[in-house]
Amino acid sequence: MADTVLPLGKLPVELLETLLKGIAAHDPNLLVGPKVGEDAAVVRVGDSRLIFKTDPITFLSEDLAWYLVTVNANDIACMGGTPRYLLVTVLLPQGTTEKAVADLFGDLQKASAAMDVTLIGGHTEITYGIDRPIAIGFMIGGLDGPVIGASGAKPGDAILLSKAIPLEATSILARQMPERLGLEQDVLRQARDLIFTPGISVVKEAKIAAAMGATAMHDPTEGGLATGLSELALASGCGVEVEASKIPVLPIAASLLPSLGIDPLGAIASGTLIACCPPEKAAPILKAWRDAGIGGELIGRMTSGGLRMLKDGAAMPLPRFERDELARFMEEKAG
Repeated sequence: MADTVLPLGKLPVELLETLLKGIAAHDPNLLVGPKVGEDAAVVRVGDSRLIFKTDPITFLSEDLAWYLVTVNANDIACMGGTPRYLLVTVLLPQGTTEKAVADLFGDLQKASAAMDVTLIGGHTEITYGIDRPIAIGFMIGGLDGPVIGASGAKPGDAILLSKAIPLEATSILARQMPERLGLEQDVLRQARDLIFTPGISVVKEAKIAAAMGATAMHDPTEGGLATGLSELALASGCGVEVEASKIPVLPIAASLLPSLGIDPLGAIASGTLIACCPPEKAAPILKAWRDAGIGGELIGRMTSGGLRMLKDGAAMPLPRFERDELARFMEEKAG
């Protein structure tokens, strides 16, 4: 294997796929194991099936607890499960105060309670070599119905997208680099609060979609919607075809991100759910989302192969991003 220096962010998909293939997974109780595109593992324990998920928060420290609980709960929900228990490892930089730790513990309890998740333990330490808090969550969920995940999509399935992209990237920009955006204070405040309204949780729409016949679900995070669609295609062994004009983009993101050189399709997109379903179930799921106060659109279909986007009447390859657009932008500006 080449001794190549890797960029910040997720591992390249090809490298990750190669590494995961080397992991032996022979235990018959492992129902869903390590695989690109799958959001969590599913294990049979006695008569129960449990979902296990781990995910860190490394981008920022503000509202760290809310991000941590939500992104882990999202991946449990995308497997068709219910988030239940959470362990947290927190690494804090030198100079952290007792009050800061107490505030973080309080925030973790509030965020867990809001998600109806029980905080059951973890580990906290002050360490050297970091300049901001880093938190890693390990969440356990229960599964009463079928496993859904990302691998169940079939050619011909409709592709639905909830809310609009990229919620998380827009909020992070407003929090981390407000002076670079040139926004009025009320608009800046709305952008910062996108993680709460409409929110980066997809638990509600995932539960609705699962109950109404979704065949696959995936939570696009780093690398944005385009990467999420690619991961879904890889996991399911299918292709995707999406219509650019149907993809809902936040108005503030549509006006702001291109001017910063950020493609909304490639920026971290927590808060939106990709859900696949038979074509006849698309309209009922979208209506159920709307009735629950959740926007959504039919953006395309699964195919037998290839990753395509239709734009202005022409077919082109789905955009590919070697790394998350927001991470790239922030690193460039920091340099």
